[in-house]
Order: sequence, then structure tokens, then C-alpha cells
Amino acid sequence: MKKQLKIVVLAKQVPDTRNVGKDAMTPEGTVNRAALPAIFNPEDLNALEMALALKDRTDASTVHILTMGPQRAADIIRDAMFRGADGGYLLSGREFAGSDTLATSYALSCALKKIRPDIIFAGRQAIDGDTAQVGPQVAEKLGLPQVTYAEEILDIKDSTLVIRRRLNCGTETVECPVPAVITVNASAPECRPRNAKRVMTCKFDLQVGLHGAPPRSPTCRSSSGLPPTSIPTRSSSAFRVRPRRSRRSRTWFSPPRRPRNSRPPTRISIH
Repeated sequence: MKKQLKIVVLAKQVPDTRNVGKDAMTPEGTVNRAALPAIFNPEDLNALEMALALKDRTDASTVHILTMGPQRAADIIRDAMFRGADGGYLLSGREFAGSDTLATSYALSCALKKIRPDIIFAGRQAIDGDTAQVGPQVAEKLGLPQVTYAEEILDIKDSTLVIRRRLNCGTETVECPVPAVITVNASAPECRPRNAKRVMTCKFDLQVGLHGAPPRSPTCRSSSGLPPTSIPTRSSSAFRVRPRRSRRSRTWFSPPRRPRNSRPPTRISIH
């Protein structure tokens, strides 16, 4: 398969359950997301690595992240761009608050109908819910074939992918047509680290997007949805440089200093 592929990775920002304290749960029995740090879902990172590996093996393919959550969920889009992704989409709104897997898969499927990707990757499950339902539900709503527990893409043919699955009793090799939905297992290769060059490039582009365009420009929006702030500028004539005198000229004409707590010398006259 040498054609250009439009790849979308379904990702989620989840609370870090590895550092659970006494304030991790609310009185209602739900996860207190404000008390736990937010991280990239681990198995979604495996899905991102599989998508980036497929991008490297095809010509002019693109990888984008699709996530749903509050405005701070845009941090995982930036993290994915630091690792090699081309961009991302964020579904945010009060209507999505408290969504279960059925509502989440419906919102994601509606967005995917407009994006029209060729291949959809997703992690097997999120560590905050452990349901493993969103990926298969998205495939069912879109009417696409799905491959679950994917571990590695073995071969890329004209219109199909040869994928190895990890099962409890061993492995299985399947061939799936494209477009398709693929959920990636935790046994898949780990995601590549952040690229320092991409980090500096993406940070520079973000600063230009925040401060380079006019505040009302549609291309200039911050991740929080608020209008960007402006940086006050000054001309070079506004700064005055004070001339500096050399230390030699200052000490040449000044009288010699006498040490502190010292008496003047006694004069003795001889007749």
C-alpha cells in the first residue's frame, strides 16, 4: 500500500491512577479528577506508535489525534505532536460532561464522519474506566470492520492490512480491509519519545499562533478558547543607554583612599 493514508488516533486524557491518595474518590464514588494529575492514556500511546510506524511505511500519510474532554485535554494533542503527529481535534463542551461509553462513541463517530479517515487506531481501554467498549462501539456506529487486541502490523497490501493479535492462548494473524478500526493492546511496542526538534518547532508555532495573528483572527485561537493576549512593544528610541565611565579615569583624579580606623601619619621636624 503506497497510497496516502489519513490516520486518526482516538486518545484520552486520564487521571494518573498510579499515585492514588485519600482524595482520589469523591463522596459520590466517582474519580476526583481535580486531585489527580492528568496523563496520556498508556494504551493510547501504543496506538499512537502503531499509527506513526504505519505513517513511516507509507507515502505522504498523516496522523491526527481525536480526543474528547475539557480544554486541558489539548495537552495530549501537543504531546502527540512532539512525538510525530501532524495535529489533532478536540471535542469540548458541557454537553459531553459525564458521558458513558455509549455517548462517547456516538460523539466520536459523528466527528469521524466529517473527518473521513482511512484507518482509525485506538487503545484497547482507558485506565480510568477499563471498559474496552469505545473502540468497538465506534466501529459499529461507522459500519467499519474492526480488529481488537492488535499487537503489530505485519504487512501492508494494496487495500488490506495483515495484523497480529495478542490473545490469552497465543497470537492470531488476520487480514483486514481498509478503512477499519484497530484497537491496540498494551503488548504492542512502546511509543517513541518526544523529539527535541519537534518540541521547539511546535512551541514556536504555538507562540506565533498566540501572538502573531490579530486577536480576532480565526486562525489565532489559544487552547483555552480565549482570545490571545497581546505583547506590548517598544521602539529602540524608547531605551536610553547611559554612558559608562572607565574605572581608570575615575581613580586617576580621585585622592587616594585611607584605610578605615587608621590614624594620619605623624610629622617630625628636624632642626
